[in-house]
Amino acid sequence: MQDLDADGERSRGKCPLTPHEVGLMLRALGFANDTYIYVASGEIYGGEETLQPLRDLFPNFYTKERLANEELKPFLPFSSRLAAIDYIVCDESDVFVTNNNGNMARVLAGRRRYMGHKRTIRPNAKRLSSLLTERDQMDWDTFARKVKAVQREFMGEPDEMRPGRGEFHEFPYSCICKKNGDPDSEQVRGNQRARERSKEEGPVLGAREDEKVFSL
Repeated sequence: MQDLDADGERSRGKCPLTPHEVGLMLRALGFANDTYIYVASGEIYGGEETLQPLRDLFPNFYTKERLANEELKPFLPFSSRLAAIDYIVCDESDVFVTNNNGNMARVLAGRRRYMGHKRTIRPNAKRLSSLLTERDQMDWDTFARKVKAVQREFMGEPDEMRPGRGEFHEFPYSCICKKNGDPDSEQVRGNQRARERSKEEGPVLGAREDEKVFSL
């Protein structure tokens, strides 16, 4: 088997961002430190030490273990049930940030768009990796401006994505949102509202006042 070059894989956007890097991206996009963060994940490599920089950036930091201690015990032997809890919380969040390309993230992104459109942010890992490497070489305003530039078309706006290849579409706007061509279906109306809201807001990327909860 060919040895993988970690730096090379990262530069090609094949590696997820670290929790600290996710936090820097969100702050650069305009989300304040009072934003509520829910981390949906199994055990993160590095554990609490790795998560601490994200906690420092967003003190309102939660996991299912913090929110439900005793109540969670019956679910602990069942990984699929624990994943289902994360799925439900992510689906109900104002904004969903996916930091991997797994099936759960894809299903959630598709469902959120299909059910009337709720924002899903995908880090542009390929371009962010080099930008984050150069973070110490620029002031914060420059860094934030560049993050917003590389995240354009990765912010979950209506009509942002075209249907993908294969049988599974992460962003199913143009393939399943219309039921039997009915222009009055709830899915069509929801996406129309989202497009109108996007036009009213203009081209500015980043946080909106009504978006308070993230799920990672």
